[in-house]
Amino acid sequence: MNTSNNVLMEVNNLKVHFNIKSDNAWPWEKGHALKAVDGVDLTIYEGETLGVVGESGCGKSTLARALLRLVPITDGSVVWLGQDLRDLDKKQMRSKRQELQMIFQDPLASLDPRMTVGDIIAEPLKTFRPELLKEDVKAEVRSIMDRVGLLPNVINRYPHEFSGGQCQRIGIARALILKPKLVVCDEPVSALDVSIQAQVVNLLKELQAEMGLSLVFIAHDLSVVKHISDRVLVMYLGNAVELASKKSLYDNPQHPYTKALLSAVPVPDPRVERGKKIQLLLGDLPSPINPPSGCVFRTRCPHANESCAQKKPALQALSNEHQAACSRLAEIA
Repeated sequence: MNTSNNVLMEVNNLKVHFNIKSDNAWPWEKGHALKAVDGVDLTIYEGETLGVVGESGCGKSTLARALLRLVPITDGSVVWLGQDLRDLDKKQMRSKRQELQMIFQDPLASLDPRMTVGDIIAEPLKTFRPELLKEDVKAEVRSIMDRVGLLPNVINRYPHEFSGGQCQRIGIARALILKPKLVVCDEPVSALDVSIQAQVVNLLKELQAEMGLSLVFIAHDLSVVKHISDRVLVMYLGNAVELASKKSLYDNPQHPYTKALLSAVPVPDPRVERGKKIQLLLGDLPSPINPPSGCVFRTRCPHANESCAQKKPALQALSNEHQAACSRLAEIA
């Protein structure tokens, strides 16, 4: 993948908190703040793929939606090509969506069952480029269908007539027909068979190279993330705990949480797999409504001490391409 130093998006201290009330609460009672994303900083460069990993409930999908302003942002900024998306009104944000697109986790649920494949893929063109003639729209649709591996004779079929992999190709075609600069992929292969996952990931890599796309790729499978990403962000309980280049993170993880995640990745060699030591995490994931003080990972960290409860660690640079958020890195290295 080709990357450059041109910055597309800068995210500073991004927070997304939801007000949660119990079912029996009175209308005037205050709820509790669920801290889905709690102070994430990152930069997305032109032509790169940023992988985002972490356990279920760590805030990956909320982060993805916040980058595109699909959920309300509590605090912080999302600066797209020098302009903070939070400053845009509804009309201005709508025009920006030509440059910012998303591929969703469930291929079938993200497609309107009442629309044909051709209409689904053409909808963005009809919305943002109404001046196009009907013949031109159809030509654009057929072109992107061919590029994602959909035969032209399926253009009048409906989503329920396709497999999960084919539905995801439809979703990819819809996202790319406007030729966006950034595509956020929210676990786009988690609902697919392993062989189909590889096809979709390879397709995304090919399309990225052809179209000069930047991708934010969210997944649970660290092997898939390693295959497609240039840099990887590790999240835990709404916080960024490690951010590094792919090689640096997989070869030399620094944060105890990242080490535990990577130790659970299966190794194809049976002898290596049998001799591998898996680092089990202590306890369960804490509630984002009542996260631990200081370092949010300290309740499950084998290296935690009393000082870890005092202050929340920020990402600190370990090298030009590696950052980690742990106040005891020098001691536990």
